[in-house]
Amino acid sequence: MRFPLWSYLNQPVFNKQCKTVYNPWRFWYTYQIRFLERCWLREYRPEEHYKQ
Repeated sequence: MRFPLWSYLNQPVFNKQCKTVYNPWRFWYTYQIRFLERCWLREYRPEEHYKQ
């Protein structure tokens, strides 16, 4: 996984609801946690194999 530079640069700066993270290492850490949480919330769908 690479650093999400575009997400880091597009953070809302003056928004009171979303907290802006200026430290790139802290942003990277929180981004990985959010990514993992999104993966856990996804619904599992087994792969379908088609017979040809």
